[in-house]
Amino acid sequence: MGKAFVIPDVHLKPWMFDQASRIIEKNKFDHIVMLGDLVDDWNQQENLDLYRQTLQAALDFVKRYPETIFCIGNHDISYLWQEFESGYSFEAGDIVREGINKIMYALPEGHSGFIHRIDNVLFSHAGLTQFFVIKRFGQGGLITIDDMIGFINRMGNDELWTHDSPIWARPQFGRMRLYPRDLLQVVGHTPMEKPLHEGRLLSLDTFSTYQNGRPIGDQRFLWVDTEKKKEEYC
Repeated sequence: MGKAFVIPDVHLKPWMFDQASRIIEKNKFDHIVMLGDLVDDWNQQENLDLYRQTLQAALDFVKRYPETIFCIGNHDISYLWQEFESGYSFEAGDIVREGINKIMYALPEGHSGFIHRIDNVLFSHAGLTQFFVIKRFGQGGLITIDDMIGFINRMGNDELWTHDSPIWARPQFGRMRLYPRDLLQVVGHTPMEKPLHEGRLLSLDTFSTYQNGRPIGDQRFLWVDTEKKKEEYC
């Protein structure tokens, strides 16, 4: 059985890594997956210390657990691509670029990217949609999913800074069809009150908050069985 511990969207909550470590140390596991969006949150653009603390906590975590897989999120990559969006901090730009690069360089080759496959599960920040695959690869039948993942992880902002890409899609509630049909997809990006497992989608952004700081979700971590495509609360 492939047992993966999943860390959803962080958005400047360094304490999530301490909490995750306490859970991980008490369990056996095969993989750890971060779903991205380490940075940015409501009205925190000038809180440079919080940016530093979060990125340092993430760096310490991946050094402690080098088996971690990092799914780069839209808020993470926006600083490397200079793509401005809600929550973007011009003041923290250099801090984020340096911090994200240190995290990616600290991980083994292939552990940082936009989308990853472990057994029967795809992990990405927002999800691999059928529309995106058709637009970029035709019907997708002439390329394997693993080769497709390799191409996607080499793409830049021209291909990925779109509403249907693995860093921006919102397939929850049937809004977008997923690709392929035989794999479970585990994503963050869209805030949820509790984990949503609907068909081939497991949506886990339960740590995000409202603008006043109140939690949207239940703020609980999950384990995912990557062979049986099932999940369980920690």
